[in-house]
Order: sequence, then structure tokens, then C-alpha cells
Amino acid sequence: MPKHRNVLIAIVDDDNSFRTATEGLMRSLGYATAGFATATEFLEARTGLNPACVISDIHMPGMSGIEMKQKMNDDGCETAVIFVTAKSDDSLVERVSECGGLVLLYKPFSGQALIDAVQSVIGNLLC
Repeated sequence: MPKHRNVLIAIVDDDNSFRTATEGLMRSLGYATAGFATATEFLEARTGLNPACVISDIHMPGMSGIEMKQKMNDDGCETAVIFVTAKSDDSLVERVSECGGLVLLYKPFSGQALIDAVQSVIGNLLC
């Protein structure tokens, strides 16, 4: 899909195997990717990257994905964020919505669920 060649998706997850697999899946769809093990690492690099979309775990050592999105909001960054988590918590849906997260997926989820979420977010940006 050459039309996605210049569209960058950042993946922020402390789980190396998940991050690597997600990068591979996104690249197979024609997206450029950049992976980060921590929210802090992503925040330090994002200005030079300007990703169209971020796929982020919520629960990570140090700064959480939700705290990362709140920092992005504080900085005036409107980059779309798709959140993923392995933990079920009744307050997560509300917390994700409050910080401006667009999608919340619970691990394990199908690759197609992530593809659909990304294509929905990216499709809205490219229209």
C-alpha cells in the first residue's frame, strides 16, 4: 500500500515482543514505524518524528500511556492515540476517553482489530 509509505506510526510499549510484532504488522501494511520502550523515550523523540498515530500501552514502568497522552495534550499535540492494555480496570474506558484516547483495545486482541483501529484513525487524517 504505497499511499501509507510516508505515514509514521509510533509504538510505545515496554513489552519488546509486542512492540516488535506491532511494528512488523504496521510495516506489512505499508506504514513507517518507530518503536519506543517507554513513554518518556517517545516524548523525547516525538518532535522530530511527527507521527500520525501512536499505539501505546497504558501500564508501563515510569510514565503510563495515559500520563503520556496528558503531557501531549498539555504540549498542544493532537496526535491520535490508540491505547492497548492487558489489565482490565473498569475506570480505563473513562480515563482513556477523558485524556482524548481514540480507541482502547484489551490484550490479547486480533491483529485485525488493531488494523481496523489504525485504518480508522489514519483514514480520518488522510481524508
